[in-house]
Order: sequence, then C-alpha cells, then structure tokens
Amino acid sequence: MPEFTQITDGLQFPEGPIWRPDGSLLLVEIQRGTLTRVDKDGRKEVVAECGGGPNGAAFGPDGKVYVCNNGGFEWHQIGELLLPGNQPAGYIGGRIQRVDIQSGVVDDLYTECDGNPLRGPNDIVFDSQGGFWFTDLGKSRPRERDRTGIFYALADGSSIREMAFPMDGGPNGIGLSPEEDRLYVAETYTGRVIFFELDGPGQIRANPVSRHGGYLLAGLSGGEMLDSLAVDALGNVCVGTIVNGGITVFSPKGEHHHVATGDALTTNICFGGPGLETAFITLSSTGRLVSCPWETPGLPLHF
Repeated sequence: MPEFTQITDGLQFPEGPIWRPDGSLLLVEIQRGTLTRVDKDGRKEVVAECGGGPNGAAFGPDGKVYVCNNGGFEWHQIGELLLPGNQPAGYIGGRIQRVDIQSGVVDDLYTECDGNPLRGPNDIVFDSQGGFWFTDLGKSRPRERDRTGIFYALADGSSIREMAFPMDGGPNGIGLSPEEDRLYVAETYTGRVIFFELDGPGQIRANPVSRHGGYLLAGLSGGEMLDSLAVDALGNVCVGTIVNGGITVFSPKGEHHHVATGDALTTNICFGGPGLETAFITLSSTGRLVSCPWETPGLPLHF
C-alpha cells in the first residue's frame, strides 16, 4: 500500500475529483448535492448547489464544469460508513448539468435522449473535439433497476445520442485512451472493464457479436464492483474498486493489479501535481480525499 496523505475529511460522499493548476481540487459531494472546492490546506467551499446527486464532473471547452447528476440516493449510515442505496422518494430525475464556477449558476443541459429520460448519469469524459461521453448507471428500486447505456453529447446542448444499449452490467466509469481510439467503461455490478473501438469523435466501430458493441478487456473474480476511472499516460485504466477497496490498474491488454486504500468504497481517482505524478483518490464511505505518489504519470485531460 502506498503512503497516503489525507487532504481533508468530513465530505458527504465525495466523487468526481478534478485537479486544478493552483493545487486545489473540485469535487462533488453526492449526499450534500454540491460541487465543492477543496484547497491545498484542506479548506472546503461550496461552489454550486446542484441538488439531486451530482456525480462525475469535468471541465468543458467553455471553462464551465459539466456534472452528471444521478438524481439522488437513499442514504444509509452503518457505523462510521456512509452508503448510497435505492432511488429516493425525492428523486429529481437524471440530468447533465453545466456549472459556472464563478457565479455558481447551474443549468440543466440534458434530461433525456430521444424521448427517454436520463435515469442516473454517472461519469463523463471530454474528447479533444469538445464533445463528451457519459455513462448512465440508472437507479435501483427494491425489486428492479433501470436498463441503461452510454451516450455522446455536445457541450452547447445541441445534440445527444445513445451510443450503446443495453449495458446491463451497470456502466459507471468512463475514459478515453491516449490516442482516443478506445473508449473504456467500467461496469459496477459485474466488475468488468469494457472497451469500444472508435473511428473518430462520437463514432463507435461496433463489435458485431456484442449486444452493445463493446469488447471485454478484463473482469475481476472476487466479487468486487467497479466505479469511476482515470487513464494514465501509458494507457492503463485505473479504476476505483468497491468491496476490495482500492484502485485496480488494467493494462490495455487486460492484465491488472490492485492498489489497496483501506476504504471499501474507493470510488474515484484523478491525477495532478507536477508532471501529473500524484493520484487524488476519493474514499467515499468515510468522506475523505487523499493523495499519494502514483506509479505512472496521469494522462492530461482536455480543457
């Protein structure tokens, strides 16, 4: 286990970290419903009130932050651990939100695709052309859960397309290879990483024998579930891992190893610092943000 430095605690289920050149980070607090800034010294400041359940987040080409809002969860406190649950009574519906971090104004950019409501948008990545891919994990109810997939949309609100359906394994983390010729998706319920071959921005070259057009990169066999991901400069896919809490690192060929963190709900990772050689990791069930030196530099994100 690497040596972790705690940056702050007391967060209400943090996810979606974004490192900024001034050393601060933006992240969401899902239970609190906010986009929050965490300074280098650990001080926290609410940037915007998103409501519902803000999840994955990324800067877009206009300098605004685009947030996947899952609509909210029921919450369960088990000892010192905070855990998300089913669709709540106050569910607001899934949506993609655009946040002006200077004013705190939040706009709903997309709430549906082709007449089908977004259910639980989860994670997001922008490509070099300024379009973005996002996953919809859906919502769970006591006896059922949604069938969902992945989408490609434009930041100006003019276009959203469903690109892969159904992904019954629970599409969660999403990221692009350094060459942008592969799109990686981590599935929560199956503990698998799927990849899609791309012909260009928003263009999948589908696997003809797959229901959703993707290929299996690798899967875990110990009952683990997968959450959000980040890609490093070598093309490795670093995925937040639930149950066996940590980050699982998958090579482009599917080999993998595990970096333990000690939090069963290790959900997100991003890279920052000089040379992008530091990992920033959300330990969500205990409300902490930590950092550690990482084994490889991160892949710079667009915008």
